[in-house]
Amino acid sequence: MRRFSSRSQAHKYTRVSGDPMLTIDGSQGEGGGQVLRTALALSVLTGTAFRMENIRAGRENPGLRPQHLAAIKATAQLCQGTADGAEPGAQTLLFYPRAIKGGTMDIDIGTAGSVTLLLQSLLLPALFADKPSRITITGGTDVNFAMPVDYFAEVLLPHVRPWAEKVEFKVLRRGYAPAGQGKVELFVKPKLHRSSFATWNEFAAAVREQLQPIELTEQGSLVFIRGVSHASKDLESSRVAERQAHGAQDALAKADVRIRSEYSETASTGSGITLWAVYSMNADDINSIRPIRLGADALGQKGFPAETVGKTAVRRLLEAMNSNAPADEHLADNLVPFLALAGGIVTAERITEHTKTNVTVAHLFLGESVRIENNALTTRRQA
Repeated sequence: MRRFSSRSQAHKYTRVSGDPMLTIDGSQGEGGGQVLRTALALSVLTGTAFRMENIRAGRENPGLRPQHLAAIKATAQLCQGTADGAEPGAQTLLFYPRAIKGGTMDIDIGTAGSVTLLLQSLLLPALFADKPSRITITGGTDVNFAMPVDYFAEVLLPHVRPWAEKVEFKVLRRGYAPAGQGKVELFVKPKLHRSSFATWNEFAAAVREQLQPIELTEQGSLVFIRGVSHASKDLESSRVAERQAHGAQDALAKADVRIRSEYSETASTGSGITLWAVYSMNADDINSIRPIRLGADALGQKGFPAETVGKTAVRRLLEAMNSNAPADEHLADNLVPFLALAGGIVTAERITEHTKTNVTVAHLFLGESVRIENNALTTRRQA
């Protein structure tokens, strides 16, 4: 049985639960990697060890895949923790966190596995590490079934930045399937340090006092729409990025729209477009503390006209905009762990199975602090 480990040290703070280890059914909810990624993040933050069984049991290729192994290894490194059972195809994992150290990390997924999905395990605990974290990840930046890096940067991170002294994110190189080999860098300088508090209750109280709850209840007024249309360098002669952008702009003719087109040297041919709509509750004054942003994207496919790719992204964005909700379905999903910690309310375009799964896992580590009421996620802030 493979064991990722680091130098031995005593656990520095008290777990939320008195149980020495949680047992988690990895097949619950959407039954995929989301259960594992959220469990890793909350395990590190709370100092709670867990045993996960039936990992991805319902998938065509069940058990741990390279991207999951990379997440386990990276999370263990972040917190000086250990993991037993981290082997390809394994359906049982034991994870033992320690104090969140932070530091410099260089992670290579080894496939086109999504860099942003891996960051779902690292971002939350890195916000409360002992020292700044500089995390470089190599893998897929724009791949199927994962938020693209531009969505991560422009829609999710604005909600996280107020929680830290500094958060920076750079796309160093694009990576499409099947080869991947894209590269990103995340830098986080914490404002609060988890190890500064002897108990969970002390830490939770500090979060409530010093960090803003997440309050997304109204969409407000549209200020502008921005986007990035990107493609591999070999598609530049066909003007794929520009055509994707034009397809999107034509479908959004009445709005203030600016879409940047760019090309990159990549290991595999590919293209895509990410759009985000920025709203405000106060005329044109955009609130950086309580941002309101909706996002959508589309990836290019062989035989799929570039203009249609742009229009597909617009259709998805308009679905979110026309819902009158201040959070699209993917943002709501990603905000669940943060919401469970800091409290607040998020009204979403819709509640997905991924969101429900995240709520279930958050309950295991943080108690039943998040409730689903119609299309809203609401919380009881912990006492």
